[in-house]
Amino acid sequence: MDHPLIGITMFERNFERHFSLPSEFVESVRRAGGIPVLMPPGEPHLDQWFETVDAILISSGIDVDPSLYDGEAHETIEATDIERDHTEIDLIHQAIEAEMPLLAVCRGVQVLNVALGGDLFTDISQCVDSPIVHRVTADTPRKFGPTPHQVTLDPGSRLATLMGTNQMETMSWHHQAIDELGEGLAAIGHAPDGVIEAVEMPDHPWLFGVQWHPELTAATDSAQQHLFDGLIRAAHGDS
Repeated sequence: MDHPLIGITMFERNFERHFSLPSEFVESVRRAGGIPVLMPPGEPHLDQWFETVDAILISSGIDVDPSLYDGEAHETIEATDIERDHTEIDLIHQAIEAEMPLLAVCRGVQVLNVALGGDLFTDISQCVDSPIVHRVTADTPRKFGPTPHQVTLDPGSRLATLMGTNQMETMSWHHQAIDELGEGLAAIGHAPDGVIEAVEMPDHPWLFGVQWHPELTAATDSAQQHLFDGLIRAAHGDS
């Protein structure tokens, strides 16, 4: 198998009823030598997906429905999509059971945590005393979108080994984050304010979640591209 198939979850339907996915996810997987397989929400035949793909990438996007982790409605939760939530939660459970390689990005790590019984901070700015900007908004000086901040990984973590460093500048674009960890996950990366930025599952052959957006800088930052390279190696069956 020269080029493993990497299933990438897609965004929910937009106002035009279109499914979509940022091209950076596709490009990062292709650079690593994988073939992207786009997976829209609501697929009733997940078992057949698993017969086709060699690894799973849970992508970024809107907030997880708070009803799934006993959370509360909040003015900063602008949109949710329960169909996408359930599709990705089911994919996560099957990937863990099958020991299939899985990478979860931004929203993806939040879904991963919820799928394993954890919960989320409803809004970082109201739950964590922090000078760190995790997402640029209308009331911040810069244009809405991603913003850089530092992340420190545990030096002994598998993720630090994979990325080749435990200190990095990341592109951040989120207002929620992991609070109580889901079962089986280890928090191995943090922002300077203590917010969990990376997790791994010690009992799984290859499962990582990052709160930042590695796809946005992977073309120019080798440490970020190493995440996707590692996913493709794992899909090949290499450590």
